[in-house]
Amino acid sequence: MPITISAHGAHVRVVTIDNPSKANAMSRQMLAELADVWQTLDTDNTCRAVVVTGAGERAFTAGADVSGDLSASEDTAAIINRALQKTEPFSKPIVAAVNGACLGGGIELLLTADVRYAAPHATFGLPEVRWAIYPFGGAAAKLVHQIGHVHAMKLLLTADNIDADEALRIGLINEIVPADDVMDRAVETAETIAGNSPKAVQAVKRFVSSGGAELAQSREPFEQSLGDAVRASPDFEEGVAAFRERRQPIYE
Repeated sequence: MPITISAHGAHVRVVTIDNPSKANAMSRQMLAELADVWQTLDTDNTCRAVVVTGAGERAFTAGADVSGDLSASEDTAAIINRALQKTEPFSKPIVAAVNGACLGGGIELLLTADVRYAAPHATFGLPEVRWAIYPFGGAAAKLVHQIGHVHAMKLLLTADNIDADEALRIGLINEIVPADDVMDRAVETAETIAGNSPKAVQAVKRFVSSGGAELAQSREPFEQSLGDAVRASPDFEEGVAAFRERRQPIYE
């Protein structure tokens, strides 16, 4: 399966985005699987902390698989929202081990994590607007909440990538860890969290994460309408074609 769960000890679960041939890009089916994974872990009383990472050394996840289905009906949006925890907070703390490129939906998955470690070669970016795609997986709603207006808007509007040093400077990650150690560091932190009171930890997690989720939920109809308008425009057709043809788009 492209989304895997493995146990590390009694109380830590490792979720891996496993599509390395496509830089761990996530198809609609993979997003549906990821949504189911969160539901499973949310109700697993033995799970007290989760580590999320990508398979291989190339990427955490490059986000959506743009070669596949790009529709975004309300039903599809609901699945993506659950996969990326946009409007419904997850009860268990998440630690991210960013082992490479973290782009588009990868950033939106990263925003679900409470503690974030990255390898020195990791890169971060939201390329959606370059290809006339609206970032409706939560970045527009939650990034400002997490790292502040100016840093969020620069990422959202320029579509430029940043390196791990810049991600650390703006507060997108907690720490840069040698590539060979990033997973161990994430698991170590998850084990520390799992050793604390589950009731207290989950209460803190629910309260803190509810702020961004409530904001996203309150704006969901507006964001859906914005995304629909972008997808209905000639820009969307040109942007997606340019991405697939590996050329610069030309917007008239």
